[in-house]
Amino acid sequence: MPRASGPLAEALARRAVLLDGGLSNQLAAQGCDLSGDLWSGRVLAENPDQVAAAHTAYVRAGAEVLITASYQVGYEAFAAHGHDRAETTALLHRSVRLAARAAEAADHEVWVAASVGPYGAVLADGSEYRGRYGLSVRELAAFHRPRIEALLAAGPDVLAVETVPDSDEAEALLTVLAETGAPAWLSYTVAGGRTRAGQPLREAFALAAAAPEVIAVGVNCCDPADVLPALEAAAAVTAVPLLTYPNDGSVWNATTRTWHAPETPVPWPARAWYTTGARLIGGCCRIGPEQIAALGTLLPDRPR
Repeated sequence: MPRASGPLAEALARRAVLLDGGLSNQLAAQGCDLSGDLWSGRVLAENPDQVAAAHTAYVRAGAEVLITASYQVGYEAFAAHGHDRAETTALLHRSVRLAARAAEAADHEVWVAASVGPYGAVLADGSEYRGRYGLSVRELAAFHRPRIEALLAAGPDVLAVETVPDSDEAEALLTVLAETGAPAWLSYTVAGGRTRAGQPLREAFALAAAAPEVIAVGVNCCDPADVLPALEAAAAVTAVPLLTYPNDGSVWNATTRTWHAPETPVPWPARAWYTTGARLIGGCCRIGPEQIAALGTLLPDRPR
């Protein structure tokens, strides 16, 4: 069947849509080696069939949106590992093709979202959880532009501009999106009612309020307890659908490259998120197909 019957924005205007979960944890569950700076990008380059299998696992769990394995793929980072620009562009294209293949084999409609990770992701030092890189908005736009252009050339349904820790970086990304006119969602990573860089959430979300390219705004890769206050802040300044795909409450230690899980599971009040305006809901790091399947049963107005 066609991977989707219409634009994702139209579906979000009608109902909740179920996102996939963490790609990296599913790859790890499949036995993939994610060590090194390239993380899931290494698997994309060396073992693309494993990426396809991970996407398929989420489709079987009911996911209606697949996020590509391009989060960690940047020209500078891959150049440091011996990949020239043409090879990196080919990997970006591959990430979209793999997700599209899984979407087209599904028994329900599935959209492909090309992941545009933050500048900090390609540094592989945990700075996507800090922001404030010391770069100007213009410099950040110059970093993101070629990667976004390469991803769009591969034909995704939407761009997943995700795990953005800093409103300055959001401004840069919105500048590039305005140049392309491509549909995208914008998702911050947050903590304690602010962006990871410490900016007020209302101000951060307001940046996207007037951007016609942005079809949804929200948060990802954060503690589930931080979701509802963030969604309320977003709802106060924008009328577009909201989104959330948190992790399980674990904290990433960039030095040891390990997750530290909470002592007790953090509740996921998915219906409260929906009531606040979330229409695109899924999981991020450490959330696998089983949790996504269970989440799908909690969301109202989805096709069964």
